[in-house]
Amino acid sequence: MQVGKPILYSYFRSSCSWRVRIALALKSIDYETVPVNLIKDGGQQFSKEFQALNPMKQVPALKIDGITIGQSLAIIEYLEETRPTPRLLPQDPKKRVLVRMISDLIAGGIQPLQNLSILKQVGQENQLAWAQKAISSGFNALEQILQSTAGKYCVGDEVQGGSHSLPYHQPYQQGTAGPGGLPSVSPLPAARHAPGAEGLALKPCPLVQEQKLGGLNRPENEQALTGEAEDLHS
Repeated sequence: MQVGKPILYSYFRSSCSWRVRIALALKSIDYETVPVNLIKDGGQQFSKEFQALNPMKQVPALKIDGITIGQSLAIIEYLEETRPTPRLLPQDPKKRVLVRMISDLIAGGIQPLQNLSILKQVGQENQLAWAQKAISSGFNALEQILQSTAGKYCVGDEVQGGSHSLPYHQPYQQGTAGPGGLPSVSPLPAARHAPGAEGLALKPCPLVQEQKLGGLNRPENEQALTGEAEDLHS
């Protein structure tokens, strides 16, 4: 049973948090955002208050239905099971397992290897080479898989038909790159960086444009994100 409005603990550069925000928006679930700045104050995720909420000290975390859930894919699975309309996973079990395979490839096989906590352990002089290797290796595997699964999105042509990847709703585009020569696992899951006149031209976001995901652009969200961005550059 719903107990108050869901609360999403999020960071504006976290692609894991974007996965959840997109799922919430697609399902038209109203929620509140609590920013957790992973940079400011040595990382607000390490505070005792947040550690009590999520012992892994990671975002996102979602308070919903009287429970708190960490891990973005687990959150999305819960939303799909408890609020099945509109559908985020295809009905065909073969397509459904492809969606989960691709999502796990990103969330388990690429992203953790180049996250901030790992890069700190690698050392500043080795960070770029380490991240390039981890991301490129994963994307090479992903591109091979997408040759047989992709339509307009990573699995098929419709959002409800299984376009749940990078991190969950990613249009499929080959040859993309991000800052510093890194392939881009974009914080905006439905957009990818591609080479442009300035070296980084952000592609339009078909998922947001076509599905009109107003929940991603609510004033309170944008105000929180703007404040965090200012903190990052202060």
